[in-house]
Amino acid sequence: MERKRLAGIILLIISAFTGTIAFRLATPAIAFYTRNILQASMLSVSIVSMSFVLARAFSSVLGGLALERGRKLVYIGALAMIGNALAVHLYPITSTWVQVAGIKLLNGFLNGLSWPMAQFVIAVTTPNEIRARVTSIYFLFGSIASLLGNYVYAYTINLGLSGQMWIASVFFVFTGVIMILAYFLLYGWIVPKRKKTPDGEKPSLNPKRILIIASLMAIIVAFTSGEITYIYVSEALGMDKARTAMLIGWAGFLSALLSYVISWLADVRSERRMVVLTSVMAAISPILAAVKTAPTVFLGIFMALLAFQSFRPVSRKVLASYYRSSLAIGGVNGIQNLSTFAGGMLFGLAYSLGEISVGVTLNLALLSFLPFSLALLRESVKLKGTGE
Repeated sequence: MERKRLAGIILLIISAFTGTIAFRLATPAIAFYTRNILQASMLSVSIVSMSFVLARAFSSVLGGLALERGRKLVYIGALAMIGNALAVHLYPITSTWVQVAGIKLLNGFLNGLSWPMAQFVIAVTTPNEIRARVTSIYFLFGSIASLLGNYVYAYTINLGLSGQMWIASVFFVFTGVIMILAYFLLYGWIVPKRKKTPDGEKPSLNPKRILIIASLMAIIVAFTSGEITYIYVSEALGMDKARTAMLIGWAGFLSALLSYVISWLADVRSERRMVVLTSVMAAISPILAAVKTAPTVFLGIFMALLAFQSFRPVSRKVLASYYRSSLAIGGVNGIQNLSTFAGGMLFGLAYSLGEISVGVTLNLALLSFLPFSLALLRESVKLKGTGE
């Protein structure tokens, strides 16, 4: 690759690192503030988490459509990232969980503009033969930052929510500046929409079925998304806040390392087989996490994150070949966020069902995902390439 293009891609990978540190520091801080200080119910915590992904779903599609009107609008994503730096300072002055949910809506809207645009740019500016691996490295750096962000949270608890939000704010600004530089370097390779021609580049797998699988997978792994994950792990295993954050951080980090292997196999072997593999892992994950022991909860979260993190680069590679690539990638982000919203609300509503003991203690809220797991397995088996 040319030096200019390589430098831009490296900068975007760095932005995934710095931006995720900010996000992962803020997530547990807001989770425990809402649950412990504001005394919110688990359903209320779910609404807080899911208000973020609902707003992100809308703005993801909006960003994809905006890019089709002109690639210069890609800079909106970087400015939206900087906007997060201002929004997080509102959390410490809230007095109800409803106010927290409102700020989460704002954060979700800004993130929906910034991250899908970055994913689109890194996918379309990378050569096709290494696209899944480079995209996986982008997500890998985000997962490394997720681990570090959880550690930063654990070691800054004494600063209080206000102090932690100042740290997050600095990282959000830094991330936005890095994105601006990356887009400047990659501007010549950014092509949001191409003419549809018979001999043009085509997706290797059916895009519609990829979107269906993305939706079902997002519903199932929603229990690993946002504030609800920290509360479930802490209460299910009786862990303190710091240990909970570290455990979730390590699950994300280890799953990200292994996801690169799956992305490599998707590049050099079979994209379809990797989609089937990740679907099986996602389908099993809530059943494992439902068993209230430390090893099974950790393994369930790990498998859910591994499935989702492995599927993301493969799906972005497939959709980057679509002639309306910016809309396709914005669309898959939107669909996944809407599905995460549905899955998170299901988990929050079903949490009051409690547990059942059949030799082991099982969380009924997580078992409620079983119908979606079966549907995901069915859809993945039916997946075929566009030429088949």
